[in-house]
Amino acid sequence: MTGTTPDTSGTTPGTADAEPPEPFGARLRRALDDRGPLCVGIDPHAALLSAWGLDDDVAGLERFTRTVVDALAGQVAVLKPQSAFFERFGSRGIAVLERAIADARSAGALVLTDAKRGDIGSTMAAYAAAYLDPGSPLFSDAVTLSPYLGFGSLRPALDAARSAGSGVFVLALTSNPEGAEVQRATAAGGASVARTVLGHIARENAGAAPLGSVGAVVGATLGEAGVDLAVNGPLLAPGLGAQGATAEDLPRVFGAAVRDVVPSISRGVLGRGPSPAALREAAARETGRLRAVLG
Repeated sequence: MTGTTPDTSGTTPGTADAEPPEPFGARLRRALDDRGPLCVGIDPHAALLSAWGLDDDVAGLERFTRTVVDALAGQVAVLKPQSAFFERFGSRGIAVLERAIADARSAGALVLTDAKRGDIGSTMAAYAAAYLDPGSPLFSDAVTLSPYLGFGSLRPALDAARSAGSGVFVLALTSNPEGAEVQRATAAGGASVARTVLGHIARENAGAAPLGSVGAVVGATLGEAGVDLAVNGPLLAPGLGAQGATAEDLPRVFGAAVRDVVPSISRGVLGRGPSPAALREAAARETGRLRAVLG
């Protein structure tokens, strides 16, 4: 395995007067600089398990996930397990996800759990406890959230993330074409919903250095974002590879904020499995392409 091993703990055990945890934004900036600008999604859907010669069951899920984590967690900056593909197997699938998160973090990768949670009140607080409480078996470096019950509904998760030194990525301009009917709609005051969400994110990150811990999800397939993406936080960019975007598209979409992009690739790397060496080679190749464009 290649690459350095940044501190991904985000928490400091000890008494109440212990030093606060290092913010996620700072840890992410260091990981991207050290390991390169690549996030690899862990998406064990049925077709991919079959392509690997695995059964679509818990045993296949576990074999797939363990292979990816063992091959890549010591090399890439971020691993992004898609929770839905684990949840479909019930409690046994969640157990595989729990182990994957713990093992990947122990090997030095930052783990972004792609769960897209969003609710209000005590329910949002419970989601925050599941993914952002250091005592939870699903505790992750960051989690994706949906703001479409109002950005203020995310406050329990925002506060929990800040306390734990974790991060959140809020859906803003997603790569699926259906998203435009909501995200491009005009909100009160005349701004689009996406612009309003991005404004909230920028305010959460005000004054953070070297990078805020509240990120936005902005699809690499957009062509032109049409809004200011300078939110002083990371920009998760799905859509590269199978969805049609390339590394060369990123400067046009993200403009001056391109250095804060976290490009996410799943099938372009996972499709090279099940060979661990082939997975590492694919990740290294994608990282090289992204470095050449992003610097």
